[in-house]
Amino acid sequence: MTTLATALRAAALILALAPVSPAAAQDPGLQQRVESRLREAGPGTRFGLVVATEDGSELVAIAPDARFIPASNTKMFTTAAAFATLTGLDRPDAAGGAAVRLESADGPDVVLEGHGDARLSSAADCAANCLAALADAVAARTRQVRNVIGDDGFFPDQRWSPGMSWNNIGTRSGTAISALSLDDNELPLRVTPTAPGRPPAVDLPAYFTVDNHAMTVAAGATNLDFERMPGSTIVRLTGTIATGAEPELLRLGLDDPAHYAAWRLRALLEARGVRVAGAVSARHRSLVSARRPEPLAHLVPPPLGEDLIVINKASQNLHAELMLRRLGRINGTGSIADGVAVVQAMLERAGLRRADYDFSDGSGMSTYNRVSPRGVVTFLRWAAAQPWGAAWRATLAVGGVDGTLAHRFRGTALESRLFAKTGGLNATAALSGYMIARSGRTLLFSLYANDIPDGASATAAMDAALVLIAERN
Repeated sequence: MTTLATALRAAALILALAPVSPAAAQDPGLQQRVESRLREAGPGTRFGLVVATEDGSELVAIAPDARFIPASNTKMFTTAAAFATLTGLDRPDAAGGAAVRLESADGPDVVLEGHGDARLSSAADCAANCLAALADAVAARTRQVRNVIGDDGFFPDQRWSPGMSWNNIGTRSGTAISALSLDDNELPLRVTPTAPGRPPAVDLPAYFTVDNHAMTVAAGATNLDFERMPGSTIVRLTGTIATGAEPELLRLGLDDPAHYAAWRLRALLEARGVRVAGAVSARHRSLVSARRPEPLAHLVPPPLGEDLIVINKASQNLHAELMLRRLGRINGTGSIADGVAVVQAMLERAGLRRADYDFSDGSGMSTYNRVSPRGVVTFLRWAAAQPWGAAWRATLAVGGVDGTLAHRFRGTALESRLFAKTGGLNATAALSGYMIARSGRTLLFSLYANDIPDGASATAAMDAALVLIAERN
């Protein structure tokens, strides 16, 4: 995994190599040229754009104070708030790790307790932060237990944010949020072609059941889809996969991650010869008891700073939501509202107007979120001046190089010279951050496309507009 220090050194090197020349005079026709490029997206799309110099002079302003759905641009604010308020981001995350304890009533019961760690793993090749280590601790103490309980009461039971589209809940993008999260709260569904006219073979952990309506065909592109209604354990698989095609891996979201983590722990215990006499369950409100037994084992995950890179470069929704709830534990219970309050306090310090933003989550999956391009550029200028600004900027994807921008801006004036957060949601595209213009000066930008007609795309026009700006400055 890329470390924060490595990302920071790479960003510093790119900036050091950028040519430096006197600032170019503002191009009076630039805005018209940019508007022309954006119109190439076709009718219907609503654009907002602000491009400014480091001193705040605006070069382009299109609907600068209008409010737009930011999609995953939201992660910029969540991660910046983490840099601004949390300490020890470069040290192992001792406070966030999962723990396992034995609770005796008629038991003992095994309780797996989460504290907000996003990276707990049950993978066969897991080398660190592994659920298997907690199973080993239980097996070393006892050979029989009653129930296995997943406890995620460290955060309130708010698995989805206001404004989350229900159709996303069954997917990895909308998987439930829980203080006890495992394997990114995803289940892998592997689909392998068989003979033409027959259903493909499917491989899925037994936590869900597949209702297989897919078909293997003689030729053609793979076109598979799945549906799982919220609260259901039945996955309906449809579509086609061609004979000879590589197996397709689909990733399914979970509704109750704490229950799934306990289910996986049970399997690991039984593999170690521990008899589980009772059931698997989830506890969403932790019991308050001064006499709660000490944990048998407590994992210490890698530094949170490394996860901030994952959140921004890979646009990881679950990790962003857990980071927001971690922020909410600073002065609150870890609720969504508590986390949003921390972000809002940061934006007030940054000088944004209250009308410049509204947030209902930390990842951008909520359709209730709103920002203005001018407000975002104000935030970007403020963030760049903070002691943590360079480290935060190093978590952003680099055009044509890595993350969600690895395949964009290649071969253009902005390859390796644009550092930004992408965003995509239904009828929405977003890109905000920093770019080094041809002159060598750094420009701040925030660009949104909302209300994109079905079947249309605005990304190419957005990228072309930014390249034009970079080439003419």
